[in-house]
Amino acid sequence: MKKKFSLEIKSPCEEKFDKMIPNSNGSFCNSCAKNVIDLSTKTNAEVARFIAENKNKSICARLKTSQLEEEFEINEISKSNNFKYAVAVAASVLLTSNIVGQEKEPVKTEVGCAKPNPHIVGKIAYQEGKMASFVLSGKILEKATKKPLSNEKYPELQIYVSGSNVSVKVDPKTGAYSIPLLLDKKTSEIYVTINSNDSSYSKSMKIDLSKIRNNSLILNLSIDSEKEMHSYKIMGGLGVNYIDNKKLKNS
Repeated sequence: MKKKFSLEIKSPCEEKFDKMIPNSNGSFCNSCAKNVIDLSTKTNAEVARFIAENKNKSICARLKTSQLEEEFEINEISKSNNFKYAVAVAASVLLTSNIVGQEKEPVKTEVGCAKPNPHIVGKIAYQEGKMASFVLSGKILEKATKKPLSNEKYPELQIYVSGSNVSVKVDPKTGAYSIPLLLDKKTSEIYVTINSNDSSYSKSMKIDLSKIRNNSLILNLSIDSEKEMHSYKIMGGLGVNYIDNKKLKNS
């Protein structure tokens, strides 16, 4: 069953996200001693999946104001469906047990057959044939001047790309950046986010992984900062408002 919801932050926080300490769960805020999750760089599907996985938890997050106007959707399995599934599994087990009980002779096994080894313990590795591990690099420049974005106006400029677990700093003097990525070889589009304090730029961009050379791929970004860099980041306790589909139909 599909369930729709929207997000809200009732009491926006004035703490600076770029001053927090990054960790595996987000960035740690010393003021409230909590991890702040950066959802502003996530797609709608990624946000919905995060909310579904962290249902009923107290979450402090960073959002774009435009995300407060979005409607998200998750798939929920009803209890009745779970019960039906459990009954089906139980019936399957019972049926299998009866068949085994009715066998008059034990099943013959092939002599010399290797013993099965159903359990393998260890780290999960990706299949190299299907994944591309490389470094995406290039420069972020002003569209009009072909120079780096103003460090005074956009200090501590960082870039985040879908397929990476980290944001990296952009060189204020040259506009150069370099970020490691791990993508499926079929990937043809990535989501790029550039942040500076409370200003942000986000865009989906086409990418051609066949052009990777020496484990490197070049992607230069030309930005009209006056029009494309927006100041609209807010932080605070995340609220989830579930939408009643019945009310929507009647309205």
